Order: sequence, then structure tokens, then C-alpha cells
Amino acid sequence: MATIRDVAKLAGVSTATVSRVLNEQGGVNSETKQKVLDAIKKLNYKPNTIAKNFRQNKTDTIIVVIPDITNTFFSKILLGMQDVANANGYNVLLCNTNNDVEKELEYIRFTERRGADGIIFLTARVNYTNILELTKTCPVVVACEYIDNLDIPTVSINNFKAAYEASEYLIKLGHKKIAYINGPEGIVLSRDRLRGYKAALERYGIEIDEKLIFEGDFYYESGYKHAKQILENEATAVFTASDDMAAGFIRYCIDNNIKVPEEVSVVGFDNIKLASIIKPELTTIAQPMYEIGTTAMDMLIKLIKGEEVEKRNIVLEHQLIVRESCMPYEKNCVKSKGY
Repeated sequence: MATIRDVAKLAGVSTATVSRVLNEQGGVNSETKQKVLDAIKKLNYKPNTIAKNFRQNKTDTIIVVIPDITNTFFSKILLGMQDVANANGYNVLLCNTNNDVEKELEYIRFTERRGADGIIFLTARVNYTNILELTKTCPVVVACEYIDNLDIPTVSINNFKAAYEASEYLIKLGHKKIAYINGPEGIVLSRDRLRGYKAALERYGIEIDEKLIFEGDFYYESGYKHAKQILENEATAVFTASDDMAAGFIRYCIDNNIKVPEEVSVVGFDNIKLASIIKPELTTIAQPMYEIGTTAMDMLIKLIKGEEVEKRNIVLEHQLIVRESCMPYEKNCVKSKGY
């Protein structure tokens, strides 16, 4: 196997000159450069990429920290990230936290020890000081969420506005007893969606009933779990902070012979594929998942290359997708017993 010394000998130059040509550093005239390139081609020389990257503190690797790799919401986001990363010559290393803050912290320490060209968080639940320290080591972007009072590039939607619009849609259908299943407390998007739900009710003069507000975890099981109490409290509609929880709620209704939307209307959040498969098809807030992924990765690669990022906090557009799971309120449309 040819070495850099072999190339230098054949081209009649020093190994330093070959290195400058390989790294496109300039300072080599066109004639000498062509001799080096001809020698590389003739010897079929393959540079030692690992050694080169080590010397340049470059790994060609980007870490993506994901809270739950089994959650289908993240699949299109990851696809968008992968497409942009690969097009720019980077590999993507996925690190799954299973919603464990300690795991997230562990990946931060791993990045600081072993190095990566950059890191994207699809969750940000650790103490902000840990993220801040990491920014001294490599570029960081947060997607789907943001971190209060911290100047870190982010890509997300306006969760407050999206939740407001979902709640307003139900209100305009005539519903006044609207239940809400939120995500876990302590997550910024859960806070923003709850604020949006409450703001819509207040805007239309509807009293906020805390008995109709529940903490979920974004998963199917929590939608199913809270359905009984929601229906016992005679809600005529329910808005959930994820499509999975909406599906769980609908499943409970099916198991108990409660008709959706004739007896209770349902709105979800995310627009994962499940939303268009279940019956009735789910009305939901659509997040631009693929675009979140491509935008976040494009931003990170610009930061890695030292390029200026014009807008550090990008808010993408969401959309209310109206399908089959809602209908106008009719008096006494929900059973009062038997749940």
C-alpha cells in the first residue's frame, strides 16, 4: 500500500507539500500540485482519514441525542438530518436516552471526552449549565424544544400558538367542556401547549376547569388511562399533546362503545402516520418533521464550518389538519354514565 512518502518521492517534492495539496491549504503552484495529483493517481494512494481527522480535531461525526428512538414522531426528523448530513460528508451517531436525564448527561460527557464535530439535541432536559459547558467544546443545536435564557441555536414550532389554534377549533365547533391531556411537567413544550390551551379558553370566556386537565407522557397508554375520568367529567371534546395519546383515548372509547366524534370530539398533535390510519382519522396539529430535521442539521453544519448563522432561533410553520374525529357540539351528546 502506497504511503505519503511514496507520493512525495514520485512527485519529487516533500511530504509537507503533498500534505498541503491533500488538505487544500494553498501555497503550492499549479505545476507542482499537478505532479502531486498525478503521483496520487498513479500509486492509487488513499490518505489515512482517521489520522488526518485526528490532526485536524475533525471526526466527520455528528451526534444526535434522541429521547426515545421507538417514538415514530422522530423518524422523519431523523431522516431529514441524515439526508443533510450525508450530503455534506458527515456520519450521524444516534444516542437514545429513553427519557433519562442521566443518560443525556452521559452523552454530553462522552462528547466532551471523545469529541464530535457537533451535536443536536431532540430533547433538553438536563441542567442548562451542562449544555452551556458543552458549547465550549463543539457547536450545539436544539431541535423541537428550546432552552429558556440560553443563547443556543434552536429549531421548533410555536407550540403556544399551535395549541391555541387546536383548542380554538373545538371552541368554534361549539364545545365548552374541553379536556386536555398534556405532556410531562417540566418540559418547555408541555408548558407552552398548556398555556395555549388555557389562553384559547380564556379568550372565548370559557372557565378553566382544572379537573379537565391531565398530565400525560405523550404515549398511547396515558391517553387510554385518562379517558375514563375525562368522560365521567362529561367533557364533550378532548385535545391531547400527541397523536399517540389521542389514539389511546379513542381506543378506550371503542372498548366502551363510545362513538367518536358523535359523542366526543378528539384533536391530537404531531400528525404522525397513525393519525391518518386510525378510524376515525384524527384531526391534529401537523409539525413539519422532515423540515425540522433538515433545518437543524443545516444550521449545525454551518456552525461547524464557522459560517455565520443569520437566524439562530428558527420557528417553522405548523398546520391544523382537519379529518374525521371532530363534529359540532350537540346538547347531551356525551353519555353521563357507564364509563
